[in-house]
Amino acid sequence: MKIEKPAVFLDRDGVLNEDLGYVFEPKKFHWIDGAIETIKYINNMNFFVFVISNQSGLARGYFYKNDIEMLHNWINEELLKNDAKIDKFYYCPHHPQGIIKEYSFTCRCRKPEPGMILNAFKEWPIVKSKSFMIGDKASDIKAANSAGIAGHLFKGGNLLNFFKNILI
Repeated sequence: MKIEKPAVFLDRDGVLNEDLGYVFEPKKFHWIDGAIETIKYINNMNFFVFVISNQSGLARGYFYKNDIEMLHNWINEELLKNDAKIDKFYYCPHHPQGIIKEYSFTCRCRKPEPGMILNAFKEWPIVKSKSFMIGDKASDIKAANSAGIAGHLFKGGNLLNFFKNILI
């Protein structure tokens, strides 16, 4: 039996890294101040850490699924150097105006829809009542609220300071 514990859901672009638009390569991934420390802090609190990210660049043909998965593996490799980890990356490749047919439709996972968060609830033993999301857009907060958890809007600065203020 797996032990239930709370989860922190983090948007990727704009929360963990600078949102430079369609980031899919490590060389263009620039950590937000305090992001690595925040993930380690959450790990030390014995919470799950999940990334919840819209990645419409797949539907738009800007990059491939393999590119995103390689970037996410690289992120966790960088985190492991700091004794931190993300438990799972959830991403939505869909966009209704995409040019790649297999990803070009309206789905239930693209934020502001709650699908990615709801999938995490199905796959992991999460204590929903103590879980929350940090995002940089209204769509992140709406997805969190639709999934039945609190959402906190990050407007920049040091992520660890922001995170600690949520806990107060």
